[in-house]
Amino acid sequence: MSDAHRPPRIALADGLEISRVVTGLWQVADQERDGGLLDREAAARAMADYAEAGFDAFDMADHYGSAEEIAGSFLKRHAGPGAACFTKWCPEPGPMTREVVRAGVGRSMERLGVETVDLMQFHWWSFAHPGYLDAMREMAVMKEEGLVRALGVTNFDTDHLRVLVGMGVPVATNQVSFSLVDRRAREDLSAFCRESGTRLLAYGTLCGGFLTDRWVGRPEPTAAEIPDWSKSKYKRFIDAIGGWSALQTILSAAKAIADKHGVSVANVATRWVLEQEMVAAIIVGARLTEREHRADTMRLFGFSLDAEDHARLEDAFARTGRVPGDCGDEYRKPPFLTASGDLSHHLDALPPVYQPSPVPGRPDRLRIDTGSVWEDIAGYARAMRIGERILVSGTTATHGAGEVVCPGDPAGQAVYILDKIRASVEALGGRMEDVVRTRVYLADVSEWEPVSRVHGRVFADVRPANTLLAVGALVGDYRVEIEAEAIVG
Repeated sequence: MSDAHRPPRIALADGLEISRVVTGLWQVADQERDGGLLDREAAARAMADYAEAGFDAFDMADHYGSAEEIAGSFLKRHAGPGAACFTKWCPEPGPMTREVVRAGVGRSMERLGVETVDLMQFHWWSFAHPGYLDAMREMAVMKEEGLVRALGVTNFDTDHLRVLVGMGVPVATNQVSFSLVDRRAREDLSAFCRESGTRLLAYGTLCGGFLTDRWVGRPEPTAAEIPDWSKSKYKRFIDAIGGWSALQTILSAAKAIADKHGVSVANVATRWVLEQEMVAAIIVGARLTEREHRADTMRLFGFSLDAEDHARLEDAFARTGRVPGDCGDEYRKPPFLTASGDLSHHLDALPPVYQPSPVPGRPDRLRIDTGSVWEDIAGYARAMRIGERILVSGTTATHGAGEVVCPGDPAGQAVYILDKIRASVEALGGRMEDVVRTRVYLADVSEWEPVSRVHGRVFADVRPANTLLAVGALVGDYRVEIEAEAIVG
């Protein structure tokens, strides 16, 4: 097949060049959700058909049904040069020791039948647990050993991508939802990716199939007419931006552009995402052995959006809402915009990061110790609960026994600190919504704005009483220290 009839390619990392359209295998889980498994060899041959057409990069995860095993069969029997398989490790939050990390990555390597994973991506369910830092740094060691070609993350918001990059983790990609409906990724996240060199892999570009000609001018479907997890999830995104009328506003604009260029609404939707500066590739889902849309997908490379097209879409955006929060928030805070409206498709529960312990001789009090070297040296608790009050000590960005997180970066340190405060409050039975007072101490008053913006993103709806002070200095490389008080109930 000539290059003119194959999707263009892009260098994602050293030694890893991929198609700008990646074939996503998340629907394998949906196809197998009634307990049956796909015919592995038939599904592998379907992958080979995609690869033959130039769509030879595939995205999957450890929990996408038997997708990794199917991909292993494809790599063993059908893959040609240049074929790449990306996968994800999505562990439950907990201590990320060297053994745990290598076992998790090794399980995917065994299923894929490879000695080197092309792109190993990491998803973390709760940033209140700092184990994601340990996991990614061990995976970086595995990259140096040649076991992983490139490292990525999935659904990381801007603040926590900043923490990883600030700790020297070589993050090549961040895979996030990005569409005409969900435009969060073109905001702060793209600005930081431009600064850090991280590229975006965009999924959900068709919003579960709602951004297609099929739904233009159609009435809103009932719950019974939404047959799969993907549509259930993205219907929640649609509701979040203003409901069915908001979707029709966007579809109407996309349809006018599609008619102008002689392409489909799906082409317009995917082309818009593909033209965003930091997007390396889009991920288009496949239902292996059932149906494929390769010919229609190829049409998106036969045209581009002009200034008039972008203006038409921007006008539609202005008349609709935006998905709340930053990328990945749908998995970590209400409103949970997942298929079930919570995390029950993924986790039974999120365990507390810290375990409270009673104060000797004071049965009315509980305290939290986090293992910081300073807690023993200075003789204090990270947090204390007395009745309905939770008091959190001045907290710095200290990881483990004494490592400074993001040296020299006040914003990155503030992110880590507020996660640590969240973990302490939640372990004592409270929530961040219960916080009524914070105090922020800065080593340099000129750094007030990046710290304040992080504080504002965490407490935008809570609005606790707050004091910000510049002090002469903080110990070591710390740029900021924060304390908090909550009243439960």
